Amino acid sequence: MAELKSLCVFCGSKSGDDGQFGETARALGEALAKNGTELVYGGGEKGLMGITASAARDAGGEVYGVIPRFLTEIEGILEDIHHEVVETMHERKMLMFDRSDAICALPGGIGTLEEIVELLSWRRLNLHRKPLILCNVEGYWHPFVTLLQHMVDRGFADPELMTDIVEVDGVEGVIPAATDRLLRHRV
Repeated sequence: MAELKSLCVFCGSKSGDDGQFGETARALGEALAKNGTELVYGGGEKGLMGITASAARDAGGEVYGVIPRFLTEIEGILEDIHHEVVETMHERKMLMFDRSDAICALPGGIGTLEEIVELLSWRRLNLHRKPLILCNVEGYWHPFVTLLQHMVDRGFADPELMTDIVEVDGVEGVIPAATDRLLRHRV
């Protein structure tokens, strides 16, 4: 079986309006630690990012945070994990991408959306084959998936776009979905 050594998690620097978002972030961090999978994330200590990373760290997992220097004052830096401080957002995303075997998006804002859309674009351009998982907590990603299907239906995207992402309803589906995709695509 393919081993999921590292998972990049994109998610909000805010916690959102539903306690289930934070519970899912915590459960994902714990699951990654239990699985021996390194968490690669945006480096901040606030919101879902901080919850996921703290949970992974506290459960004995490896955590690798990447944060641009200008965000260290805004988002803070979580203690007792490995951090890489970079200069730009682009460097942040590239380092996170390069260090991970697969990508998962928890709920988040415009930054999270931008990160996942960029990787979908790269996927359509055949620049990578890494699994892209949407953890669809409380249906959070349904409007996004509906928009992607609308792009396909209106002829602006190929139907294969819809197979580039895997939707899971909860944390328990993230690691199996990523591992399955790794096996099928031999990333």
